[in-house]
Amino acid sequence: MQPNDSAFSVFLSDEDATIAFGAQLARAIAPGMTIFLEGNLGAGKTTLTRGVLRGFGFNGRVKSPTYTLVEPYAISNLYFYHFDLYRFNDPSEWEDAGFRDYFNPESVCLIEWADKAAGQLPQPDWLIKLSPENEGRRLVINALTPLGLACQNSLTS
Repeated sequence: MQPNDSAFSVFLSDEDATIAFGAQLARAIAPGMTIFLEGNLGAGKTTLTRGVLRGFGFNGRVKSPTYTLVEPYAISNLYFYHFDLYRFNDPSEWEDAGFRDYFNPESVCLIEWADKAAGQLPQPDWLIKLSPENEGRRLVINALTPLGLACQNSLTS
């Protein structure tokens, strides 16, 4: 999995900026995408996901799927699955959980802690990294597929 040479980077000053940028991301996300979301505990992964869901028009409660492993959201004719694999101890748990069917052309799958299922997941279209920077955070998107690159390009056009 090699990042492209033209990563997209943005500084997010606080939680409100993270939610607002998540809503902007929603406009660039296409059905069928797989997105890996990386960052330390408390980096803003669930906050960003909340923003994405708000951008898709979902106004309900958005919670971290740390204990449920996946939170499904049906938004119009799109299925959005937010995975958190932090509690996985072995990559084979992915197969045992039966999540493979969630990855299809009508869904978007956003996965936190994807490294916990190494070798089991499809290639991500985007790898998004959140890192602390000053009082906020730096978000970097690397497009890893042609679909991911096309969607990433729509962020800057």
